Amino acid sequence: MSKPTVLVIDDERDIRELLTITLGRMGLMVETASNVTEAKQRLADTRYALCFTDMRLPDGSGQEIIELIAARYPETPVAMITAYGNVDAAVNALKAGAFDFVSKPVDINMLRRLVQTAMRLAEEKKIEPPSAGAAKMLGDSPAIQELRLTITKLARSQAPVYISGESGVGKELVARLIHEQGPRASSPFVPVNCGAIPSELMESEFFGHKKGSFTGAQADKDGLFQAANGGTLFLDEVAELPIQMQVKLLRVIQEKAVRPIGGRAEVPVDVRILSATHKNLAKLVEANQFRQDLFYRINVIELRVPPLRERREDVPKLAGRVLERLATDSGQPAARLTPEALAALLSYAFPGNVRELENVIERAVALCENNTITPEDLRLTPHAQPANMAAAPADDDGDDAGDGGLDSYISNLEREAIMKALLETRYNKTAAAKKLGITFRALRYKLKKLGID
Repeated sequence: MSKPTVLVIDDERDIRELLTITLGRMGLMVETASNVTEAKQRLADTRYALCFTDMRLPDGSGQEIIELIAARYPETPVAMITAYGNVDAAVNALKAGAFDFVSKPVDINMLRRLVQTAMRLAEEKKIEPPSAGAAKMLGDSPAIQELRLTITKLARSQAPVYISGESGVGKELVARLIHEQGPRASSPFVPVNCGAIPSELMESEFFGHKKGSFTGAQADKDGLFQAANGGTLFLDEVAELPIQMQVKLLRVIQEKAVRPIGGRAEVPVDVRILSATHKNLAKLVEANQFRQDLFYRINVIELRVPPLRERREDVPKLAGRVLERLATDSGQPAARLTPEALAALLSYAFPGNVRELENVIERAVALCENNTITPEDLRLTPHAQPANMAAAPADDDGDDAGDGGLDSYISNLEREAIMKALLETRYNKTAAAKKLGITFRALRYKLKKLGID
C-alpha cells in the first residue's frame, strides 16, 4: 500500500525542508513546489492527501492555490502557512476553503496534530456517506435540506463557524452535527453556555487553574479548552461573554494555547471553535458591546438556522417525533393530533421555535382526553400563556388550592411565572432566569422539577 503524498508549496527552502523532514517522519511522502505555476502543474498530475501553501509566492498567492483546490480538487484538504499573527490572512484562507492554517515559525507539535486531523478527514470521506448524521436534523423543507447540505460541507473544514438564529431553533444540534460529521467526531464535543458561568469563575472554567492559585483551588483543574482538546468547543450565547474575557478568548484562539491561572507555561490546545447566540452580534460590535476582532475571528463562516415559521411544512414530522418520544418515555401508546389541532399548529408562528413546539406538545399530551389532542389542548391563543398548566381556582375565596393541596398550587403558580418569562424571552433560558430574578442553575432545576423541560 503506497504512502499518502503531501504537497508543500513555499518559496523558502528552509520551510520546504522542515516540512519534508517532519512529514516524512510521520510516514508520508512529500513533494514540493516553489511557486504557483509549479504547484498548479503538480496538482494537475497527482492526487494529494494534503496540501500546505505559503501565503506569498513569487508569481501569485496562496489564496489562489486554495481557491483552485476548493474548485477542482475538493477532496484534498489544504492548509495555509501564514506569517505569525497575520489573522487577516488566516481568516481569508479559511473563508476561501482552507482546512486550517499554521503560523511561522512552524510549531512541530501543532503541525503533527493538524496533519493527523487532515488524514482522518480524508479517510472518513472514503468510507462515510456525505450526509451521515444529518438525519438528526428532522424535516424535508427546502430550508432544512439546504441546512443539512451546508452542515456536511462545513464539517470538512476546521474553520470557526458562527451559528446564528432565534432562540429554540436548534443551534446546539447544528453544532453537534458539524462535529459528528467531521474528523474530530471521535474526540470530545464540549458545549458551554457562556451566560451561565459567573464572571468571577469564567477564566478558571475556560483555562483551568493550578493548585493554590486562589482561595479554594485545592487541586489542579483543567479548563474547558483542555477538556475539548482534539475536539470541538461550542460557545453558546457567546454574546454574554464579558469584554475582558473576550480579550483572553481571542488570544487563545490566535495562539492555540492556554495559560491556566497560576501556571507559568502555556499549554497547547487543538480545538475547533463553534459559537452561537440569538443576539445580533454585528449590532453589538457597532455598540462596542462585543469586540470587533473577536467577532471577525469566530465569524469566519456564518451559518443561519431558519426559524420554524420559515419551514412550517416540517411541523407535522417534528410534532410526530415528539409524540413518539413521549410515548416511549411513558410506555403508553402515542397520543394523536386531530386534523384541527394539526391545522392550529401549522398556522401558529412559534416565536419559541422548535423548543416551543416540543413544550406545547408535551403540555397537550398531559392535558388531553382519550389520548387525543384537540386545538383547546394546545392553548395557542396569542395572549394566553402557552404552557400554563394551572387551572384557575373555582371560586374567589382562595381556599381551593386544587386537588394536590398547597404544594400543587404553588407549583402551578411557579409554572405560570416561568412559562410567562420563557415566552417573553422567546424561550431563552438565560434571559428568562434574569427576568425571574433567579440563577440559570435554579431555573434549570425548576424546569426539571416541574416537568417543563
